[in-house]
Amino acid sequence: MTATDADLFARIAELTAAHEEFCVATVVRTENATSAKAGAKALVRADGAIEGFLGGSCVQGAVTRAAAEALAADAPRLIRVKPGEEVVTALDVDGVALHKSGCPSGGTVDLFIEPMRRALRVIVCGAAPVAVSLERLARAMGYATVAVAPADDLSRFDAAAATAAGYDLDPLALGPRDFIVVATQGQRDREALGAALRSPAAYVAFVGSLRKAAVLTDRLRETGLAEDQLARLSAPAGLNIHAIEPAEIACSIMAEIVATRRASARADVREENDAASAG
Repeated sequence: MTATDADLFARIAELTAAHEEFCVATVVRTENATSAKAGAKALVRADGAIEGFLGGSCVQGAVTRAAAEALAADAPRLIRVKPGEEVVTALDVDGVALHKSGCPSGGTVDLFIEPMRRALRVIVCGAAPVAVSLERLARAMGYATVAVAPADDLSRFDAAAATAAGYDLDPLALGPRDFIVVATQGQRDREALGAALRSPAAYVAFVGSLRKAAVLTDRLRETGLAEDQLARLSAPAGLNIHAIEPAEIACSIMAEIVATRRASARADVREENDAASAG
């Protein structure tokens, strides 16, 4: 490993720790004259900035576009950058996506673009037995987790659990790869549920009866929450597997999270396929 590689891997670790999404672009094959050779790597950040060397401006536009697509689809891309006069179709004979190069060198470069998305997270609000079981199960399934509860209650979670005191969710920088479950069960329900519904998380669920959820949403409506925010709520949380024990309820909730996640991924694939067909 070269010093340049070490710097790149250190930068990957920095961006990952900062929960920033980016792509790793690697030159896998070159043909004729190219400035970057096989094995060259660079980072492509979400704003299109490239850190590292993949060649001149001839490939940068293609890499930036492919990186944006890879992040949006959460799937890698293999692209080929060829002289413009040789590109007459969207795909090469072997199925690789083609991009035009205006460089006079006439070289061809194959690049593999790998998205590095922020880890999927399960945010558990509350410290009731269901919340403790859910945080443990989600972490065991490979999700990043954050247990959010009053400071005095955080000791109920495993020492390995990431925690945050109170129900101010803004510092967590929530987004569409986050799943929130409000399992406060009578302890500051409205505060936690309001914060969850105001967030841009992909999924918000409430552990409690349908009647209790209706009462809480009515009260939140009076505080100014919009109907589209309130409509996002899944209550009671979890798939109906007739769960009774806290661990069983946690299992039903994780099953619903997996179903939600996979359904969204299938919808994205359908949209991508439809767009490709239309093109």
